[in-house]
Amino acid sequence: MEAYCVKCRSKKEIKNAKAITMKNGKPATQGVCGTCGTKIFRIGSAK
Repeated sequence: MEAYCVKCRSKKEIKNAKAITMKNGKPATQGVCGTCGTKIFRIGSAK
């Protein structure tokens, strides 16, 4: 799964992806950028 990395300014592959639930109850995926190691986040469930 890919997400936008703000530091790299492009879409990058998520490493160590975890399915989480946001405060409003919707699913999201959180992990780290494979290139720079910055935390990245994508709204929606991981498939």
